[in-house]
Amino acid sequence: MPLDLCFTKEKHMEFNPNNPVVKRCLEGMDMAESGNPEEASRLFLQAWHEATDDLEKFIAAYYVARHQESNADRLQWYETALQFALAINDGSVHSAFASLYAHIAKCYEALGNPAQAKKYNELGDAVASKPADSGPFYHGTRADLKAGDLLTAGRPSNYHPGVIMNHIYFTAMVNGAGFAAALANGNGHERVYIVEPTGTFENDPNVTDKKFPGNPTRSYRTKAPMKIVGEVTEWVRQTPAAIQQFREKLAKNKGEIIN
Repeated sequence: MPLDLCFTKEKHMEFNPNNPVVKRCLEGMDMAESGNPEEASRLFLQAWHEATDDLEKFIAAYYVARHQESNADRLQWYETALQFALAINDGSVHSAFASLYAHIAKCYEALGNPAQAKKYNELGDAVASKPADSGPFYHGTRADLKAGDLLTAGRPSNYHPGVIMNHIYFTAMVNGAGFAAALANGNGHERVYIVEPTGTFENDPNVTDKKFPGNPTRSYRTKAPMKIVGEVTEWVRQTPAAIQQFREKLAKNKGEIIN
């Protein structure tokens, strides 16, 4: 389950919690959760002014929208977020469209425009059915495997002791798979395999529409076996300090995993 990723503009834009704009939004969320909405709004607007590319602007506009007092202002910011998401139009934002359309529909309904509300609800329904990501997909582990092997569900969780996983988790972002490999149980070398789903898959509900809209980490899960078709050896590796910090964060996390 990838939880930390690299920001690049090679094939896709990629979400990264260490990106300055994303960090500013995380600070704003903390302020909102601690009961300081004014400071949260200031931080989200600061993130908007600091944003330099479409993905950063999409994320910042989304959070500015959420903290507007009037429906008209909220609609304007959600439509701004949608414009940048449409400009990106790849796996980093596809899963966010359903949420964006639903928010816009709700604004139009509150503003007394049922026709537009119906339009955006229908758009949301059209994109909410299943992930549109075509990969390639990766799985990070410490297991020594080879092309043709099958990964199957029913193994212990790397993150929640005592939990047997009902799904196999994978990602379309190689650096996320690399981070998952670093966190994986076992003493083997960190391995990132190229995998192919043999059945249907879904967005990982443990990350989708949680802190950020949609599934920006492009994390998925399936109950069907995953076939290994190759291996990659190059990805951005995290420092031992970063890995330890994340392990400590996991140890303190009392939340339930959606299994």
